[in-house]
Amino acid sequence: MQIDSTAVDTLTKAYSEVWAGQESVEEMNAIVAFMYSNDLIYVVLGVTLIIWSVLLFFMIRVDKKVASLEEKLNSEEP
Repeated sequence: MQIDSTAVDTLTKAYSEVWAGQESVEEMNAIVAFMYSNDLIYVVLGVTLIIWSVLLFFMIRVDKKVASLEEKLNSEEP
């Protein structure tokens, strides 16, 4: 079974940018190492904690409002 060389060349050209991007993985590891060395990872964790806290606050707030609306609807029924 022979492989058509034009098909291989077409695939190489189509995915050459994707394969060239493989070098960025090493750069990402350098970024992670930089964040660990400067304790910036704690900033990321702090921001994540703040976001989760705000989401939890809004969920509790909406739950209380829905509960009060349900009580109003139940108390108005004859």
